[in-house]
Amino acid sequence: MARAPLRLNRLLVLLCSVVAVSGQRPDPCAGRRIHIRRLPARFNTQLLRHCATAFPLADPSTPSASTPACASLVNHGLGPRTHNRSRSWYRTDARLLEPFFHRRLLERHCLVHHPARADAVFLPYCAALDALPFALDPALLNSSALHGAHLASFLARDHPHLLARHHGHDHFFVLAGPAWDYSQPPDTDPRLWGTTSLLRRPEFENFTVLTLESRSWPWQEHAVPHPTSFHPASLQRLQAWLARARRSRRTALMLYAGGVSKPSRPNIRGSILAECANRTDACAVVDCSAGACALDPVLYMRPMLKAKFCLQPPGDTPTRRSTFDAILAGCVPVFFEHAAARTQYGWHLPPGRYDEFSVTIPKESVVLGGVKIVDVLAAVPDAEVARMRARLLEMAPRVVYRRHGSTAEFREASKDAVDLAVEGALRRIRRRVRALQDGDPDAIYSLDDDDQR
Repeated sequence: MARAPLRLNRLLVLLCSVVAVSGQRPDPCAGRRIHIRRLPARFNTQLLRHCATAFPLADPSTPSASTPACASLVNHGLGPRTHNRSRSWYRTDARLLEPFFHRRLLERHCLVHHPARADAVFLPYCAALDALPFALDPALLNSSALHGAHLASFLARDHPHLLARHHGHDHFFVLAGPAWDYSQPPDTDPRLWGTTSLLRRPEFENFTVLTLESRSWPWQEHAVPHPTSFHPASLQRLQAWLARARRSRRTALMLYAGGVSKPSRPNIRGSILAECANRTDACAVVDCSAGACALDPVLYMRPMLKAKFCLQPPGDTPTRRSTFDAILAGCVPVFFEHAAARTQYGWHLPPGRYDEFSVTIPKESVVLGGVKIVDVLAAVPDAEVARMRARLLEMAPRVVYRRHGSTAEFREASKDAVDLAVEGALRRIRRRVRALQDGDPDAIYSLDDDDQR
């Protein structure tokens, strides 16, 4: 008889344990914990001293209307407001994405102080700004292969176990520029002006690098959207802008915003300019030569709101900020090569669905084949254009860089460019670390996580 109460007590303990386990909530930070590495000021805040010479917003030709030098640093890198009454539009310099990204990352949940608890380590390194001395000082041109050497040395001697833990596969940082500008072979002679060898440094070869434009083959980098001038702080402001884009009356068939200088040899930009000159009834041109559009988004956003299609020809590199301006304006982007976006922004724009929100015309068919862009676009039915615009504006929040300090409602309602970039980096890091632990090197170099549908 004495054994019956004992069995009953054991049964009660077992039931309580089952209830306790079943009542546990899943850990919302599982696999998402980030440690922000503390770096000396010379790798971030001290680099901002170059603002007066490297990225001034002042225009000497119009001193009364220009913005003071270094004003681009205000609002944590978003720049000054376009005008006093503006609440969402800023004069944003893309080269300041690095400090802004760091500021936004500080608002995320699942940040941990101890790196041992972290799934990923973020380096608040202003890499693009650190490259400026090599471009500004002629005496340093031949030393551009040393870009990043001081950071590599610091990481090797300061808590070296952090790098050794996963051989750097769990580290990531932002590079506010096209990867091509930072991938010059270190033994290149003579050195190319404006380029460095940061991405060629073996110390960083396992890091995940978020760039404004990636190369097609390296597995360590991934492109994130170019920052536009639109940075809403509330869901209401985002929705108000998208509503304006939806109801905007589109009177122009197509628009080109960019440089208008005549090319020295036949290319797609030259063909566009020639066609627009002959078809002023269907094509609008916004002259953005010499950075004319960099200070005032009104110059190109208003025309984009009035156009059905926005032409996105490649320039010095395949991608353009104008692509993301067009998305915000509901102006269907027209690409002339896949490298302009389709093979770049898989975490933000689904690569397999570009036909739903864009048009692609091979540049060779225009430059060499006699295809007229106006004819191709005029043949798209109005109903199809409307569907493409609707899909485009549905995806617009994914390429917007939300203002820091935005409302909780906004943060919970949608994921912006920073959210998706961080999630993509975490996803890639988790896969690499798992492959490293499983001894599967082929999986480390896989890019299967890039096509997010």
